Amino acid sequence: MPRPILATIHVSSMQHNLALAKARSPGAKAWGVLKANGYGHGLERAMRGFAEADGLALIEVDNAVRLRELGWKKPILLLEGFFSPADLHTMAGYELQAAVHCDDQLEWLEAAQHDLAERGIRFHLHLKMNTGMNRLGFTPDAYAAAHARLRAIACVGDITLMTHFANADDIDHPLLPITEQIRRFERGAAGLPGQRSLSNSAAVLLHRGLQNDWIRPGIMLYGGTPGGGSAEEFGLRPAMTLSSEIIGIQDVAAGEVVGYGSRFQAEGPVRIGVVACGYADGYPRVAPLGTPVLVDGVRTRLVGRVSMDMLTVDLSELPQARIGSKVTLWGQGLPIDEVANAAGTIGYELMCALAPRVPVVEG
Repeated sequence: MPRPILATIHVSSMQHNLALAKARSPGAKAWGVLKANGYGHGLERAMRGFAEADGLALIEVDNAVRLRELGWKKPILLLEGFFSPADLHTMAGYELQAAVHCDDQLEWLEAAQHDLAERGIRFHLHLKMNTGMNRLGFTPDAYAAAHARLRAIACVGDITLMTHFANADDIDHPLLPITEQIRRFERGAAGLPGQRSLSNSAAVLLHRGLQNDWIRPGIMLYGGTPGGGSAEEFGLRPAMTLSSEIIGIQDVAAGEVVGYGSRFQAEGPVRIGVVACGYADGYPRVAPLGTPVLVDGVRTRLVGRVSMDMLTVDLSELPQARIGSKVTLWGQGLPIDEVANAAGTIGYELMCALAPRVPVVEG
C-alpha cells in the first residue's frame, strides 16, 4: 500500500473564501491570486476554486498561458509584469494584462509599440507605485510622469493605478503604517485617471473602507491569514489538509531521549507515536517541541526533531491511539497558521513547500 501521507485540497473552501473576500469589498471586482502553483494547491484546482473571480493574477508567464489553455476566458494579470520584450508578444497572443513597475518596461513597450499597434493590440496595464515597500514600482514623485509616458504609447489602452501594502496587518506599525502608504498613494496618483487596485488579503480583512475598483486577495483565499486575527475569526475555511497516520509506537522511559540530536528527554514515562511525515514532505524541520498535531481528532504535541520522513508526537494522553491512527498536520481542525506560528514562519510558506512526493486529492 502507498505511504499514508496525503494532502487534501478543498475546492469548496476556496469558493467560500472568495465569496467572503468579495462580500467584504462591496462594489470592487476581485482578482483570485494563484501564484506559486495556486499557493501549492494546484493551478487547475485554484482556477476552479476561483471560477467566480473577475480575473486571475499570478507571476509566471507560462502559467498564465496554461490558464488560457485550460479554458479561462476572463482577465489574467501578471503581477510582476513582463520580464523581457519577448513577453509582450505572449501577452498579446493570450490577452494578458501586466504590471508596469520600472523604466525598462516602459522602454520595451515604446520600442515595440508600432508593431503591436498595427496588429490592433491595446494592452490593459497596471502602473505600480512604490509607496514604501521598496520592492517594485515608481515612487510617488515619479508616478505621474510614468503614467504620462505610458499613456503616450500607442499599444497601451486602460491603465489601472496600483500599489502594495507592506503592513496592512499592523495598523500602528512604527516605520510604515498603512495610513502613510495610502497618503503617499493619494499624493502620487492625484488627478490621474484610471481604476484603483490597492487591497491585498490583509487590507481586505482589516481595512474595509479603502477605495478599490479591484482587490487582490491571496492567502485568505486558501484559508490562511496574514495576521491581525485567526482564520476562524474571519470566517475563512482551510483549503488544504495535510494528513498522515501513526506508523510506529514507542514506550519511552524517564530519562530516555527521542530523535536526532536527542532534543527531547522524557521527564517521566511517555508514549511516542511515529508519524509518516517529515521535512521532505514539506513539514518544517524547525518546528519546536509543542507544535500542535491532531491524532484521531485529539490535540497533542510534537516532540523531538522533525526528520526527513518522520516526526514524533506525544501519545501519553491518547491511550486509544494505535498504528493506523489518523494524524492531521494542518488543515481541517488545525489551522495552518497555528502550526506556522509555532515554527516561526507563516502559513504561506507551509502551503508552498508541499513536496511533489505528497499525493494530492480533492475532498
